[in-house]
Amino acid sequence: MQIPFVKAHGAGNDFLLTWDGDAPFTPELARAICHRRAGPGADGWMLVSREPRTIRLLNSDGSEAELSGNGTRCAAALLVRDGLAEAEFIIQTGAGPKQLRLISRDHLSFLFEMNMGAPRLLDAACTLPLASGAKKVTLLDVGNPQCVVLVDDFELDWRAMG
Repeated sequence: MQIPFVKAHGAGNDFLLTWDGDAPFTPELARAICHRRAGPGADGWMLVSREPRTIRLLNSDGSEAELSGNGTRCAAALLVRDGLAEAEFIIQTGAGPKQLRLISRDHLSFLFEMNMGAPRLLDAACTLPLASGAKKVTLLDVGNPQCVVLVDDFELDWRAMG
């Protein structure tokens, strides 16, 4: 089976993008094509619909995610590249509509600003066990869960924390 795709990179993540209808969007196929040794390899596979502008994301393990900010910006670049979106537009995601604004473009390099919406508090006071000791963290949801460490001083050696 041949599947037309675009491989895009955004802030350290890479995604395979296909247009809706070009391939069966299944967890099994996601695991196969995202495999870095047996397929093109990627962090995830995104199905992009032209109208309405909608995306779905399967992670490399085949699980479906509501949102990847980096992946959404990659899909936005594909839409702009193919003339299907202007400088400001909305993409529907599993976490709701996300508004994007094209800041700059240099051939195939795009810079977008995206309104992620207000984060939703999941847990304000949980503890994360680390090799360097337990750390108080806050859990937020911005379309996908995030673990946030609040600090008074950013001199913290966060790389050593684990």
